[in-house]
Amino acid sequence: MTNTTEKTVLPEGWTELDARAIDTVRVLAADAVQKVGNGHPGTAMSLAPAAYLLFQKVMRHNPNDPSWIGRDRFVLSCGHSSLTLYLQLFLGGFGLELDDLKSLRTWGSKTPGHPEHGHTPGVETTTGPLGQGVGNAVGMAMAARRERGLYDPEAAPGTSPFDHQIYVLASDGDIEEGIASEASSLAGTQRLGNLTLIYDSNKISIEDDTNIALSEDTAARYAAYGWHVQTVDWTNDDTNYVEDVAALDAALAAAREVTDQPSFIELKTIIGWPAPTTQNTYAAHGNALGEEEVAATKEVLGFDPAKSFEVADEVLAHARKLGERGAAAEAEWTKGFEAWAQANPERKALLDRLSARALPDDVAAAFPTFDADPKGLATRAASGKVLNALADVLPELWGGSADLAGSNNTTMDNQPSFLPDDRQSKKFPGNPFGRTLHFGIREHAMGSILNGIVLHGGTRPYGGTFLVFSDYMRPAVRLAALMKLPVTYVWTHDSIGVGEDGPTHQPIEQIAALRAIPGLDVVRPADANETSVAWATILSNTDRPAGLALTRQNVPTYPRGTDGFADASGVAKGGYVLRDADGEPDVILIGTGSEVQLAVAAQDQLKAKGIAARVVSLPCKEWFDAQDDDYRDSVIPPQVRARVSVEAGVRQGWRDLVGDAGRIVSIDHYGASASAGTVFKEFGFTSEAVAAAAEESLTAAKALTGPAPAHASASGPIGPGDDVPNLQDR
Repeated sequence: MTNTTEKTVLPEGWTELDARAIDTVRVLAADAVQKVGNGHPGTAMSLAPAAYLLFQKVMRHNPNDPSWIGRDRFVLSCGHSSLTLYLQLFLGGFGLELDDLKSLRTWGSKTPGHPEHGHTPGVETTTGPLGQGVGNAVGMAMAARRERGLYDPEAAPGTSPFDHQIYVLASDGDIEEGIASEASSLAGTQRLGNLTLIYDSNKISIEDDTNIALSEDTAARYAAYGWHVQTVDWTNDDTNYVEDVAALDAALAAAREVTDQPSFIELKTIIGWPAPTTQNTYAAHGNALGEEEVAATKEVLGFDPAKSFEVADEVLAHARKLGERGAAAEAEWTKGFEAWAQANPERKALLDRLSARALPDDVAAAFPTFDADPKGLATRAASGKVLNALADVLPELWGGSADLAGSNNTTMDNQPSFLPDDRQSKKFPGNPFGRTLHFGIREHAMGSILNGIVLHGGTRPYGGTFLVFSDYMRPAVRLAALMKLPVTYVWTHDSIGVGEDGPTHQPIEQIAALRAIPGLDVVRPADANETSVAWATILSNTDRPAGLALTRQNVPTYPRGTDGFADASGVAKGGYVLRDADGEPDVILIGTGSEVQLAVAAQDQLKAKGIAARVVSLPCKEWFDAQDDDYRDSVIPPQVRARVSVEAGVRQGWRDLVGDAGRIVSIDHYGASASAGTVFKEFGFTSEAVAAAAEESLTAAKALTGPAPAHASASGPIGPGDDVPNLQDR
């Protein structure tokens, strides 16, 4: 195919200024990448008409109020083509200016290499890892429906102030990633009629022609998922290239009319259009075009090849009229919103509370407490009881499991499932606005969907699976931490205590690996009361995700406030003295989760030998690290250098707490298939082993000279950029 084209087919009512604005986007994309010397110009060039159509003509949004709750959402799943989004934010007047485009991918700019939520106004989610944006968009579409049910369930379709659309742009790379397949399959099952995905089918990736790795009929695959599918072919079967924007506009209009299926539009484009020699090649995908090619492209488009970042005043003024249209749209929407608010004061109060991520004043009384019981309760079961206790108090709390609801205890009793009418089952009745989520066996998509739910509005979602399968969802968990999203993960079957299921299902290194994610709180409660306080603490935090690592097997429920046991309030500080010694302790026993009981039993054994041991429960290292030195020293005194940690996982991460004289009771190899009790015994998780380790540590501590080391500096569960100057101020 040559680099000539028939005249672009514009929708009715478009002007020459619209066409010029699209071409301006192309040359700005080429210039921005050329200036910095790296980036992705080609997709931004070829998708310029589609992005302009969405931002200027199709979506309901307001550049003056990017967080307007009535707006349509846009997700750029192909985050490498960040310029596709940045250029529309610039043209539309969302706050980016020409200097921001000139500083693409440089220190302190508002235009980082991939879009970052919370950093650049108008960016709805952080994308970069391909496919994540598709999952986020599915989550947003689900959240929109759930929120509609909370605030305005009786309104006829299309008449509520809470009705809006979710649009996502995806690339060949997104389509290839498994997470997109998982999320898209669930979207079809959920009949998300408010979701439209535009697939930029340009057949080029970093390794050039995608035919070497992608040969499926993607449109047919999405039809099989239950999506409404359309194809807009600007290549005309590779005969001549016509950017038929009118056809894409018509396809988007048709998609909005389909309310019982998500919509998939395959848009066949030529990457890098109309660069004379690099179009339709990998060179246009991820490289600067080169000065000669940029100049030649400008000549094709009628721009001065000697000028860079050329934007005609009349073009910018025309595009920025979006601000006037957006303000008018919001003003019209506000009329309906205010009428709704006046007619629904209780629901308006709920919206205000959820928007502020505030908890009800009386929520503390809803969290259950548990009586002492030596036989105890599995912490997964205690978590389920907490969720049931909160059901009537926190309507914003909703979630489910990756097909493990019965094992994860994530289903609230007598709560409807979030399902289309024709997807309900005898076991799981529900409605489109329901509360219990069924993710299917799709852990990775579950993670990205949970992120999308939080990004969309004020609800608090949770998702459950076995801890060992947190590996499947790790990229989405990392992005939740990066974006500081209050997502909750319910990870059960937390150790070799899974027993007979064997090493494939017994997490060994997962806790340490999750603790390595900055900004993620990893919480491993020791008993039912710790589980309740852990949930209360997690829900009080609004700026970071948290994962609960919960037992399958029963663990003792400790007496509280009697028999030497402290109450469970110290969980909120990450670590506390569960049961102290009589007088100054000789040794500190630090445990988490199901292994705290071993420390408690070892304390009694050591006492019989005249050794005073303090038992510290440390359910969350991140919370503990965030406390001041005085508190941490009060729990683990620096002068007591004999210390033992016990956790049924790898030893990584414990040396800083136990010190040079300390001993770490851990498992640094894979598990085995046998009963939980047998596996723990065979691999050295016994109270006798903890007591022996304490005596070893005492001996080692006596040999040490010099001052005791201080605790590691308090870091806390911080997010990116919290300890560096504000990049946006540069």
